[in-house]
Amino acid sequence: MIAAVEQRLSLVTLGVADLAVARRFYEALDWKTGAAPADDVAFFQSGGMIVALWSRASLAEDSGVEDSGGWGGVTFAHNVRAPAEVDAVIEEARAAGATIAREPGETFWGGYSGVFVDPDGHPWEVAHNPHWTLADDGSITL
Repeated sequence: MIAAVEQRLSLVTLGVADLAVARRFYEALDWKTGAAPADDVAFFQSGGMIVALWSRASLAEDSGVEDSGGWGGVTFAHNVRAPAEVDAVIEEARAAGATIAREPGETFWGGYSGVFVDPDGHPWEVAHNPHWTLADDGSITL
């Protein structure tokens, strides 16, 4: 029997106010896209999944939801192999124009993390979890 819903995530689409601004931000983090400058969506390969940037209004309409304009109750995470990498990623995000919501530091769960917020208000936690194994391809083993 084939499972109806496999336990995996294939794509995350971030609703953005200005695609050009959002795209420049992620490209400043050295993310690569094959999208042409005139395309109305930008796709970024992210390990075994895709992160897409698309107009917030278009995303809301396509998803059948009303856009309340606020934080959507989701925070993304970018796990790294060592605490020093957390510091480096936070500084790279700061240089790209991110707001730093939480400076890097020790966590209550025994790790080390910080949080940056992209130009559209999407929070990203950058974390080192000493209890997880991070493979060369960025995948995590719990």
